[in-house]
Amino acid sequence: MSTCAPPDTPHPPPHGPPRDRRSRFRPAGADLSAAVAVFLIALPLSLGIALATGAPLQAGLVAAAVGGLVAGRLGGCPLQVSGPAAGLTVVTADLIHRYGWRATCGITVLAGAAQLGLGCVRVARGALAVSPAVVHGMLAGIGITIAVAQLHIVLGGSPDSSVLANVRALPDQLAHLHPAAVRMSALTLVLLLVWPRLPGRTGRVLRRVPAALVAVAGATATATLTGLVLPRVDLPSWRSHALAGLPEGPALGLAAAVLTTTLVCSVQSLLGAVAVDKLVAARTGPAPRVGRSDLDRELLGQGAANIVSGALGGLPVAGVAVRSTANVKSGALSRNSTMLHGVLVVVAALLMVPVLEEIPLASLAALVMAVGVQMVSLHHIRTVTRHREVLVYAATTLGVVLLGVLQGVFLGVAMAVALALHRLTRTRITHEEKGGVHHVRVRGQLTFLAVPRLSRILHLVPQGAHAVVELDASFMDHAAYESLRDWRSTHTARGGTAELPGRRDGIRTSGPPRSAGCRCRPWTPWRDHRACLPDAAAAPAGREAGRELARGIGTFQRNTAPLVRGELARLAREGQRPAQLFLTCADSRLVTSMITASGPGDLFVVRNVGNLVPAPGEEHGDDSVAAAVEYAVEVLGVRSITVCGHSGCGAMQALLSAGGPAGDTPLGRWLRHGLPSVARMAEGRRDRPRLAGRSPADAMEELGLINVVQQLEHLRAHGPVARALAVGRLELHGMYFDVAEAQAYLLTGGAGDGVFEGVTEGAGAGGGSRGAV
Repeated sequence: MSTCAPPDTPHPPPHGPPRDRRSRFRPAGADLSAAVAVFLIALPLSLGIALATGAPLQAGLVAAAVGGLVAGRLGGCPLQVSGPAAGLTVVTADLIHRYGWRATCGITVLAGAAQLGLGCVRVARGALAVSPAVVHGMLAGIGITIAVAQLHIVLGGSPDSSVLANVRALPDQLAHLHPAAVRMSALTLVLLLVWPRLPGRTGRVLRRVPAALVAVAGATATATLTGLVLPRVDLPSWRSHALAGLPEGPALGLAAAVLTTTLVCSVQSLLGAVAVDKLVAARTGPAPRVGRSDLDRELLGQGAANIVSGALGGLPVAGVAVRSTANVKSGALSRNSTMLHGVLVVVAALLMVPVLEEIPLASLAALVMAVGVQMVSLHHIRTVTRHREVLVYAATTLGVVLLGVLQGVFLGVAMAVALALHRLTRTRITHEEKGGVHHVRVRGQLTFLAVPRLSRILHLVPQGAHAVVELDASFMDHAAYESLRDWRSTHTARGGTAELPGRRDGIRTSGPPRSAGCRCRPWTPWRDHRACLPDAAAAPAGREAGRELARGIGTFQRNTAPLVRGELARLAREGQRPAQLFLTCADSRLVTSMITASGPGDLFVVRNVGNLVPAPGEEHGDDSVAAAVEYAVEVLGVRSITVCGHSGCGAMQALLSAGGPAGDTPLGRWLRHGLPSVARMAEGRRDRPRLAGRSPADAMEELGLINVVQQLEHLRAHGPVARALAVGRLELHGMYFDVAEAQAYLLTGGAGDGVFEGVTEGAGAGGGSRGAV
């Protein structure tokens, strides 16, 4: 009995409940429009990739049609669009150069069979274990190879099969330019760059037409109308189309060729399926009729497509990122859009031959060269640099460029393994004495290889001394555990004390890893911690927001809690004695401890929408703010109250909108406490508050400044505040924070309206309060 499930085997978790078979192949309007959009992108790219590989141009159309119909029907990622991919260009070109076109088709069939076997044994998830730096480096190396080769066609020549040979031949090629080819290539590149950036409402409408289609169509129309003489697409009759043949050559070389094709096709398709899942999860609008991708089924579908494509004389097939992204963003709801795009390619291949043969080869070469340049992604380079894997990326890229795809991938994997072993064995152990306390810090992986150094450092601690051993190791093996425990027992038996923070038993054998080289600070937003939290990108769609809080708490416990535990313990014993009540908006961009450089116990903070203080006795009053003010003044005995407004306040914007806060909702009732500020603004006082050195940027900023002054007046009307002001034991301050400039302003000018002066780095150094009102 075969262990391979047929592609039609139901997969309830990824694909949801079955639907009526009678409606399965009825494409919705969204599927139809998405199919047209993908077809318009696929048509020129398929021809361009076939040109770049040196294969017959019909082979690109065959692969596009088979990818849409076969992979689209049988694959496990219904919204992924498969076809000839730029990532396979170098591999296919090398196979054609070595074995010829028909043998390359046979190798494609064998690679498809290998994919079917891998899908049967369900190893698709394991393929994702390849380091992202290796994958990105492989794609970058392929992109460089493509760009250098196609540059020769752009200039009117023909490329060599070797990157180094193409580079060496560039000076001679530049000396013998083909003016017509250069002009058409330049026009294609300009349209590719300009079209996605068309401004205005008209630009938004025009940008719906794919830039690749516009670029090739524009160059084709120009070349036809001007009568330029240059090489164009040549599509021989389908009757003479070459089908697959049996590959001949050394068995080892053929096995390597099949392995390389299988590897690149599989990895690119599986990574593309994962990326499509993320795009679908982030999309708004109608929910697609498909669920999470089944990667094993996707591998089976890709294998079947490669068998059919190779047998019919087509290029190797893989998931294509550009077309898949267009499919999702065009609103596709089911696999019908992918299949319909394949049907459109078949129609074009049969009925549009005269039109396709007007396309200049230089235009297709420019299009593929642009795709190759885009494969060298600056975002990927920054990512691998943050994760300290740039050596893996560089080794893979150079290996692919100089040696070949398979050799480059093996070189990158070897570099990744060597780097992992280096990090595993790299442990930093230091000893320092401060105030009679001996601090031993351990950073890195604490394994048996580090035990001799650990023992040597621990014996530097004198007998009877107090020692603190700080373990910042994400892993500790048994040998290191025994060594540390034995030393601790011996040291305490001889009258010393040993403190190991973070463990009840004093020793931590494992724990959450702390990212080496992480430069995040306590004020770093969660989204910027991703470089230091490798598991962030793997969070399931819809759960990321919940996990961010948990990760943030974990970061605090790991990095900050040990530093503030002593101070918080003192505050827990003595109770809070804040000197300031800080009343500000609930806006998430205002981090009070950051903009005031305050710590635990310094500020008693009250936050609400719009930093409002309801006047006492007002209808629809709110006792929560009054209760906080009373508690701060009469129980805690604060000596200062600060009301802080800020730029871009949503509450001020709502108050300025037509009619002010509307509706008898909690938010509408609350914002009515800001209407006195609006009335004060309407009075048109000449001495209204302003920022020193400039006028308010807009009405919202002006209302934000006036609102601070108005809320200070409301505060004075509260009994506890009035009594404290009368005896001189309380001050009121006004403050405004410009979020975009990260600049704080303090209100000066006595009672009433005044000027908000900017606070400089030296403010407060000489004592005195400039913000008293």
